[in-house]
Amino acid sequence: MATGGATEIAELHDQIAQLQAQLAQAHKLTAIGELASTTTHEFNNVLMTIINYAKLGLRHKDDATREKSLSKILAAGHRAAKITNGILGMARNRSDNPEPTDLTRLIDDTLMLLERELRKYRVAVEKQLAEVPPAMVVGNQIQQVLLNLVINARQAMPQGGRVIIRLAHDAEGGMVELTVRDTGQGIPAEKLPRIFDPFFSTKAGPDASGRGGTGLGLSMVREIIEAHQGRIRVESTVGQGTAFCLKLPVAKASDSAFITTNASLPTDAPSSAETG
Repeated sequence: MATGGATEIAELHDQIAQLQAQLAQAHKLTAIGELASTTTHEFNNVLMTIINYAKLGLRHKDDATREKSLSKILAAGHRAAKITNGILGMARNRSDNPEPTDLTRLIDDTLMLLERELRKYRVAVEKQLAEVPPAMVVGNQIQQVLLNLVINARQAMPQGGRVIIRLAHDAEGGMVELTVRDTGQGIPAEKLPRIFDPFFSTKAGPDASGRGGTGLGLSMVREIIEAHQGRIRVESTVGQGTAFCLKLPVAKASDSAFITTNASLPTDAPSSAETG
């Protein structure tokens, strides 16, 4: 009887694991769909640039105009390739095995995908990117985390504002620190301990862009960071903004255990929560 009960429990754990994997995939596909909608407009702008400068080059026979036209077409083509590769990179099935990842490049690629949306909602981005060693992560998953945090930051600033993205190296702890800070509305202290709970949301529902309100985003963020043997800490002050600090392991030659430490983000007497 005991053996049968243990078998049933093991099967239930397997089913839960499968459901969690399916939920993660559904969340990923939702993010890809939202990005495809956003970047379609940007891609159309790139195509219009190419078409207009191609027409200009055909109308004018002088070398200076043609050289300018070709340069603009080439630059637009490179931008179109970056947009396409960014979307394909998220959609492509990748290995779940961590590998040394350049977080600076990952940040730049992510912001490129969100550039139009941030500009539309009058959100400025400030990058404070110190030179850091590669992180030992699954790049595709960390990009999903960063996309979620930046979109959340944008939603917290309906009248516009500023997002600060910071990279630092915690050499003693063997970690790379990735911080996303906004100047938005902040999260009330009584809600902060629950923000990583599944289906808990501080939002009333989707905003004008159709995003937000399901409570799945930060729960998935926590699961991804914890799966990387990392930490995530959030500090928030109502009326001043919120900061999420991720600590991710530095890529090492050996397979030794990673050491994690707490992060301390300077704010004006903020409330905070931590997981990991």
